[in-house]
Amino acid sequence: MRKTFFQEMRATLVLAVPLIIGQASNVGMSFVDTLMAGRLSPQDLAAVAIGATLWNALTLMLIGTLLAVPAFISQFDGAGQRDRMAPFVRQALWLALSIALAVLLLGRHTQGVMQLIGIPDEVIPLADAYLRGITWGAPAMGGYLVLRFFCDGLGRTRPTMFIGLMGMILNIPADYVLMYGKLGFPAMGAQGCGIATAVVLWCQFLVVSLFVVRAQPYRFLNLLRDWEWPQPERLWAIIKVGGPIGAAIFVEASLFVSATLLMGSLGTTAIAGHQIALNFASLMFMVPLGTALAITVRVGNAVGRGEMAEARFRGFAGIGLIIATGVLAAIIILLLRDEIVALYTADPAVSALAVSLLLFAAWFQVPDGVQIASTGALRGLKDTAVPLIIIVLCYWVIGIPTSYTLGIAMGRGGGGIWTGMIVALTIASVFLTLRFHLRTRAYRPVAATRGVD
Repeated sequence: MRKTFFQEMRATLVLAVPLIIGQASNVGMSFVDTLMAGRLSPQDLAAVAIGATLWNALTLMLIGTLLAVPAFISQFDGAGQRDRMAPFVRQALWLALSIALAVLLLGRHTQGVMQLIGIPDEVIPLADAYLRGITWGAPAMGGYLVLRFFCDGLGRTRPTMFIGLMGMILNIPADYVLMYGKLGFPAMGAQGCGIATAVVLWCQFLVVSLFVVRAQPYRFLNLLRDWEWPQPERLWAIIKVGGPIGAAIFVEASLFVSATLLMGSLGTTAIAGHQIALNFASLMFMVPLGTALAITVRVGNAVGRGEMAEARFRGFAGIGLIIATGVLAAIIILLLRDEIVALYTADPAVSALAVSLLLFAAWFQVPDGVQIASTGALRGLKDTAVPLIIIVLCYWVIGIPTSYTLGIAMGRGGGGIWTGMIVALTIASVFLTLRFHLRTRAYRPVAATRGVD
């Protein structure tokens, strides 16, 4: 049976849809947080924006390092080495716990950072309270990610979807009760938002743990049956692949974090408008992010079977799929930007800024998608060091200085800051795609296979 480019795109999409829904559900929690905070006050909205930005920055190394899990698991699966999965997962859990504890401690010492970058004084205590609440969920987040990525690496992506949806649904009443003070609880505002998210993270970890222990597809692997102390050699094998991924994601996200912090120096209204535009753009980004995870699994599985030409074919089909979805996302943002902003706030000044920034968000949908798709394909090859160098150069050497120069030094405000992000994402998309091409160019794309697996 001959497999066409579009058939491979369809196979990737089938694997990606549950991942997209699961990722969107996770961002949906941030969407709910932002909506509810916006109904309290601009100060609470700004506090959740700054607190969530710092929380995301702190957890990036955790998430990125653990993205090595699906790369390893998919290659084990492709090579028929399922006996190696359980020991690997147990070591990944130790690594996740150690990073999560560092996140918990660092998240409680961020006031100095906020003061240094000029966050308004009325926002800092609220943002700090948010962080002190949410950081209790860091250990649960680490464990959940390991077990979730294990399922993803086997190509079983529905657990991600269902548990993600569960978390988003649970987050709504938790936010409502703790932020607004219902059912006998005091009204805790931004702090209640952070605590609610921590509670949801622990619920997600418990559910996925029960799933991998009891569900039939995983029970025979005995993932959590045996006890193992940390083993340096196995931990180092994960870190060698996952460390550059984590660093790359940290560098990439630092571009957006820096943009938020630069906006923070322009005042509370600027932070709030920026947060609305970035929050919705992040929601749309779940499509390429979920698809990139699927590309990693598809490419890694082919590599595990020793079919490098098939890995190349799958990688470029995934990139093509993301280009198509990026164009669609840009059109949606351009046509519905006024209606989107109206969901978040009725404040005229905040609304006007958010609408203008969504125009920039539309422009970076395609390059942002392509760079994450190419990175996902390279992860399937376990190629993570050179992509890290590319990302550092594009985001730190080009992107952040450009945002600062245009937005702050030249006085163009939010538009200049977002232009710097677009420049960095576009250059990164070109060089990361070129890297995947160069790594696989010796292998001609497969014209005939055993069919879509």
